[in-house]
Amino acid sequence: MTLLLDTCRFDANKVKMHIAGENALIIYFADHASSEVALQVQQAEQCIRNAMKSALSRDIIDLVPSYASIMVMFNLQSTDHHSIRNHLRALFHTLGEQAQTLADIPPPTVVELPVYYSLESGPDLALIAQRTNLSVEQIINIHQDQTYHVYAIGFAPGFAYLGEVDQRIASPRLSTPRMKVPKGAVAIADKQTAVYPNVSPGGWNIIGLCPIAMFDANARPSMPVKVGDKVKFKAISKQAFLDLSGEIPKELGAST
Repeated sequence: MTLLLDTCRFDANKVKMHIAGENALIIYFADHASSEVALQVQQAEQCIRNAMKSALSRDIIDLVPSYASIMVMFNLQSTDHHSIRNHLRALFHTLGEQAQTLADIPPPTVVELPVYYSLESGPDLALIAQRTNLSVEQIINIHQDQTYHVYAIGFAPGFAYLGEVDQRIASPRLSTPRMKVPKGAVAIADKQTAVYPNVSPGGWNIIGLCPIAMFDANARPSMPVKVGDKVKFKAISKQAFLDLSGEIPKELGAST
C-alpha cells in the first residue's frame, strides 16, 4: 500500500475546472477512471472538506465525488465562480507541494455484502457461463474473490458503481434491457458490478441477490457504502438470504 501511495503524488497542474451550473463547479482530475485517479479524487475531496471546516465553511455547500471528478456546490450568498475557483486552485497547489502524497487519506472502509448466487437468483449466470466457457461455480468464485472500489454513486440513490470486475467474467450489457430489475439484484456490466437499490429498468447481467438495503432515506447513513470505500461480496445460502429478509421475486427470469 505504501508503494502505491508514494507513486500517486497530487498534481495540481492537471486539474481542470468548469462551470456546471449557477452555483456549481466540476473539477476534473483526468479523462479516465483508474485506481490512481480515484486516490487523487479522494485526496482532493479530503482537502476540500478540511477547508470546509474553516476557510470555506460559509462558501461550499456540498461535494459530489465521482470516477475522475468532484462536483462542488457553493453558496451564492457568500462567493461566486471566480472566487471559489481561486480558493480551490490555491488548496490544490498547496496539496501538491506537500512532502507527503496520499498518506493523510483515511484507509478505505471495507464493506462486506452477502449475496445469494444461484441460477434461481442470478438468471444471467448461465448466459455468462456460455459466453466465457466457465462454470457457474467458477463465475461465482471469481466475482466474490475480487475487492471492488466504489467509484461513484448515481443512476439512482444507492446505486454504487464498483470496479473492476475480473476480465474473465466481464460481460456486455444485455441487448434487450429488462423492464423490471428487482431490488437487491447483483449484476455485471462490462468491467463494473453493482447492486440495484430498488426496482428499476436495467440492462446489466444479474448473477445474484443481496438482502442488504443499499438505500434507506430514514437511516443515517442512508447508504452502506460511499465513494472511496471497498466492497467484498460473500456467497450465502438461500436460507441465510431469506433469514436476512431477502425475497426472490417471482418475475425474475433469464434474459433473452
